[in-house]
Amino acid sequence: MSIRPVKRLIKSKPALEGAGVHLRRAFGFGNTSDFDPFLLLDDFRNDVPEDYLAGFPWHPHRGIETITYVLAGTVEHGDSMGNRGAIAAGDVQWMTAGSGIIHQEMPKGDQAGRMHGFQLWANLPAGLKMTPPRYQEVKAPDIPEITDDDGTHVRVVCGKFWGKAGPVDGIAADPMYLDVSVAPGRRKSLPVETKRHAFAYVFAGSGKFCNASGPLAVPTEAVGWLDTAPPSEADNRSLVLFDRGDEVTVQAGEEGIRFLLVSGQPLEEPVAWYGPIVMNTQEQLQQAFRELREGTFLQPEARD
Repeated sequence: MSIRPVKRLIKSKPALEGAGVHLRRAFGFGNTSDFDPFLLLDDFRNDVPEDYLAGFPWHPHRGIETITYVLAGTVEHGDSMGNRGAIAAGDVQWMTAGSGIIHQEMPKGDQAGRMHGFQLWANLPAGLKMTPPRYQEVKAPDIPEITDDDGTHVRVVCGKFWGKAGPVDGIAADPMYLDVSVAPGRRKSLPVETKRHAFAYVFAGSGKFCNASGPLAVPTEAVGWLDTAPPSEADNRSLVLFDRGDEVTVQAGEEGIRFLLVSGQPLEEPVAWYGPIVMNTQEQLQQAFRELREGTFLQPEARD
């Protein structure tokens, strides 16, 4: 087994989205080739209702899939196909925008005012950009959970891991999406298929992601090697991008560590991206926005 070296350690950055939602962006809206087939990861954990209640009113998507995973609070949603619902703590919504959908997502905090969760965007390959839109909504009890002998706990949202298969299926990127908790002081190796791009996003505790020879100290994205001593630990709101290998090894800190572990097969296709629409060429992108202006954006299967 070869341990995946750490390629980059990135701290998520503040961003303002929707109608004024304060969140943290781990990656997105730049050169995302290292994350292919994934385009964007937003961390919308917030304990101040005024910073998230404005939500994400009606907006379009085409050419992507969005994966929303809620840890606390609820997200109410509706779309142009007439779907309505809400996802709560532990639930997942996987939306395939395909040929086009118009929807809204309105976060509501829990009784303590907390609204915690993540949204990941996955690209669709050229042959599926115009596929009919669909939803997969998965409630918390339907997500398999595994606890290893050493106390390592894994929720399998998507993909196959340790003999369990996640409930979300039929996804073009064939992703593995795990919520992993490793107990304090434990060292744990987790298999990841060699040909996939993979990253971890730490959202509780801290730890060291290891090279074959031991923990790797890497600089943050904004700092050069000579400017400062690089950080040796990945802590809350840290994104860890891995290089090639067939397993990820983490050494949990004193409080343990909890992170998303996500991997997918790269599409290696051109990306033409503006806002909520992601196509392969500028011509396709311009056509999508022209259809939005002319009222012809929604295909018949995406209408109520």
